Amino acid sequence: MRRLGSVQQKIPCVFLTEVRDEPSRKRDCQFQVVATENVSPAALASDVHCAAATEKVDGTCCYVTTFNGEPYLWARLDRKPTKQADKRFKKYQYSQKTCKGFVWNVNEDFREVPEFWMAAHRVQHENGHPVPDEHGHIPGWVPVDHTNKQYCWHSSVVNYGTGVALVLKTHGEDEGQLEIVSVPLADLMEQTLELIGTNVNGNPYGLGSKKHPVHVLVPHGVLRIRNPPAVEFQQICSWFQECQEGRVEGIVWHCDDGMLIKIHRHHLGLKWPVADTFLNTRPVVVHVDESDADPCASEKDLFKSFSSVNRQTFSSVRDIQFEP
Repeated sequence: MRRLGSVQQKIPCVFLTEVRDEPSRKRDCQFQVVATENVSPAALASDVHCAAATEKVDGTCCYVTTFNGEPYLWARLDRKPTKQADKRFKKYQYSQKTCKGFVWNVNEDFREVPEFWMAAHRVQHENGHPVPDEHGHIPGWVPVDHTNKQYCWHSSVVNYGTGVALVLKTHGEDEGQLEIVSVPLADLMEQTLELIGTNVNGNPYGLGSKKHPVHVLVPHGVLRIRNPPAVEFQQICSWFQECQEGRVEGIVWHCDDGMLIKIHRHHLGLKWPVADTFLNTRPVVVHVDESDADPCASEKDLFKSFSSVNRQTFSSVRDIQFEP
């Protein structure tokens, strides 16, 4: 599958940002980062005005690369500071209105990570050790093992026995229709994807139910915005509020030099999630064959469930229902 940019670090905002003395809409802290009306120099340097605009999907980030010599799904796991170090960092950020200049002790200020954890590709290193980004995190990955209950929803979208994953993408050349298809993990190598579904981030797209959870992987950059706004503050605000295509979490611009730039509704003080997301305005067809499922798996296995509605079309992803 053709990919655009790979998400291997925190994506910067298209506008310069500032810290405001009011509660965050996204995090448990007493300040929030908001966009100014000035396009950032980094975005201009990457020629963001000519970049491909894609939908920012609300889920959790994943990565496909090798593990034990085989294509494998990896879950995002940032190495985060200890409570004491994080408190010190936030106090500095609040008082200085910036995180620049804060000094970390990487050996002492950060929590331990699992054995097979690896830092994301674009993480900077000093003296052979990964160092935190401006947010105080060290982005990284851990392999998704079926025996680890912490990643059970990640596990539900991969079948290592047959080497495939459940992927939501546009249907061929018709960007007005979506499809859920089983894709060989080998075809997804070195791509990053977003896991969305019933038990991820409050399920803003309304997939599945508590009785029958539904999760899928969405390759980054696959949902192109057909009529994106110009990269200008007021036009982007209006697009989010007035256009049906703007009923998304945000925009990610994929620049020709490989740089990724984003804008999130929260940067603009706009609500998310919203009713009737744009993702749910498009019909979706299922292409998952019975041979992709593990014959020994339970009836709630997602590959079995999707194979039971193979070649069926639904009005939207939230309307997918499996045969009893």
